[in-house]
Amino acid sequence: MGKRVAVVLAGCGVYDGSEIHESSAVLVHLSREGAQAEVYAPDVDQMHVVDHVRGQPTQEKRNVLVESARIARGNIKDLAKLDVAGLDALIIPGGFGVAKNLSTWATQGKNCIVTKEVEAVLKAFHTARKPIGLCCISPVLAAKIFPGCELTVGHDTECEKWPYAKTAETMRELGCKHVNKHVTEIHVDMKNKLVTTSAFMCNAPIHEIYDGIGKMVQEVVRLA
Repeated sequence: MGKRVAVVLAGCGVYDGSEIHESSAVLVHLSREGAQAEVYAPDVDQMHVVDHVRGQPTQEKRNVLVESARIARGNIKDLAKLDVAGLDALIIPGGFGVAKNLSTWATQGKNCIVTKEVEAVLKAFHTARKPIGLCCISPVLAAKIFPGCELTVGHDTECEKWPYAKTAETMRELGCKHVNKHVTEIHVDMKNKLVTTSAFMCNAPIHEIYDGIGKMVQEVVRLA
């Protein structure tokens, strides 16, 4: 039997949900590793809906579970029903939905709160010593919940290639160790069983982002 891996989504679309290419890459690489993906999302309203052409919020209201179902091709469960006992690992792709719908990082930074359901799931996998894979902005969830853990969101010096590098400093302020890594690389915190990679925190060709996520998924499955 292949490993059963929970994939938690935060909507559908980079600016207000899960990053679609990252989510797809996670699912493709899990399939390649012979693992069974079980997709979950919280049944809550999005913080807001962003017009992805204009990059501006609209007056629409959308549900995180309903929107995430687009990526999961309808095969999705309410996060409230996740049972860690029947799963081997957890992966959370990035996208602004992580910072808007799974936490309040987008508006409060290091003073954010992680939603109760998401925090409970992360702590359950951590307590059970089951691996957790995080990419792009989603490592901030672990930074908030597991002080002292080791993570990467890429590089810590802001430039055209690394436009979100200040995130690394904020994570350090939370008491975490940030490790600089290239987009095709991962960092593994063996003590906490956390596997992280930068993905779209870097302005890189999409195949390099895909490759970095592949290494993250491969290591998560290996540790499971």
